Amino acid sequence: MTAQHSLFASFHGDKLRLARLLSSLSLDELGGQVAASRQYLHQLETGAKEPTPEMTAALAAVLRVSERFFETPALNPVREDDCHFRKLFTAPRTVMAQAAARGTLVEMLVTALEKRLKLPKIDFPDLGKPESLDEVESIAEAAREHWRLGLDGPITNMTRVLENAGAVVVQFVDISDRIDALSIARRRPIIVRSDAKAAAVLLRFDLAHECGHLVMHQGIVTGDHKTEEQAHRFASAFLLPRRAFAREFPRSRALQWTSLYALKLRWKVSVRAIVRRAFDLGLIDAAQYRTANVHLTKTGQAKAERHDDAIAPEGAELLDAGLTALATRQPAALGDIMNELGLTPALFSAITGAALPQVAVPKLAAVPREAHAGEAR
Repeated sequence: MTAQHSLFASFHGDKLRLARLLSSLSLDELGGQVAASRQYLHQLETGAKEPTPEMTAALAAVLRVSERFFETPALNPVREDDCHFRKLFTAPRTVMAQAAARGTLVEMLVTALEKRLKLPKIDFPDLGKPESLDEVESIAEAAREHWRLGLDGPITNMTRVLENAGAVVVQFVDISDRIDALSIARRRPIIVRSDAKAAAVLLRFDLAHECGHLVMHQGIVTGDHKTEEQAHRFASAFLLPRRAFAREFPRSRALQWTSLYALKLRWKVSVRAIVRRAFDLGLIDAAQYRTANVHLTKTGQAKAERHDDAIAPEGAELLDAGLTALATRQPAALGDIMNELGLTPALFSAITGAALPQVAVPKLAAVPREAHAGEAR
C-alpha cells in the first residue's frame, strides 16, 4: 500500500517523507530524534501504519511543521528530474532530494497565493531545442526580442526579467551554499538563487543560465556537458548580445583592462565572462584569452573582481511583494495559508529565504509595477 492510498485519512505518509527530505534526514536520523525504529518510520511513510497522536506531535516538532501538515496528501510533488542541477551526476543525492522537496513546498505556497492574488502571466517561450551553439545564440536573441528587451543594451535587472515572465525566485536557506542557482521546471517555474556568491555579476549570470534551461530544455533532463554548455552560452549571449558586444569590445593586441572594467560596469557582467565572450566570438585569440585569465588569477580576482561592489545586488521581489500585499489587504489570509499548508515560520524561511511579513501593516506602501505586488482577487 502506498502513502498516496493510505487507509488513514488523518495522516498521509507521503507528507512525512516530504518533511523528512525537507530537513535532509535519513530514516535512521529521524528515528534517533523521535525514539522510533527505521522500519516503523518506513511503515508510516508507506501508509502501512498510522502514528499515535504523541508520535505525530513529535514528528511535527522535529521536522518544523505543524501537525496539520500531515493531514493532506502531497499532490504532484516536484521530482528531481524536474530540477535543472549543475553537474547532475556529481551533485549530492541528498541535496538534490532536499531541493526537490523544498520546491514542492514553494509550489504549494505559490498555488495558495494564486487563489488570492493576481500573479504575472507565465511567459517562457519554447524556442526549440538547439543542436549547435550558433542556434543557442539565435535562441538567446529571440528570447530578448520576445520579452521586448532589445539587442543593443544591458539587462537592467535579470531577476526582474524572470519574475516578469512569471517565475518565482527564492533562496533555499541551509543548502544554497552547496548548489549553484537551479531552476525547477513546473507550470510556474521556480528559480533558486545561491547565497554563496556575493557578487551581483555572478548571480546575474547564474540566473541567465537557468533562464536558458527554462527556454531551451523543457522536458529534457539536464546536467550533462552538452546542456550545461548550451545554458552557459545562452547566459553569455542573453547578457551580452553578439552584435552590440562586438561593437563595444576594445580591439587591440594588448588587452585594455580599463575598458574591460568599463564594459563590466555597463553590462553588469564579470570581466572573466566578458573575455570568455570575446574569445567565443573570435574577438580575441587563445593566447589573449589565456593571458586574461592568468592576469585575473595573479591579481587575486579569480573569485572576486574589482568593482564587484559597485554593482548593486538584485533582490527577488515577486514573492515578498505578493505576501506583503496579501497581509495588508487580507490580514487573515496569510495565517490561513500557513494553517492550510501546515507551515511554521521557520520552515517558511527555509523554503523562501525570507521572513514572514508583518500581518498587520497600517497602510500599503506604493509598489512599483516591476515589483509585481499583485492584485487581491
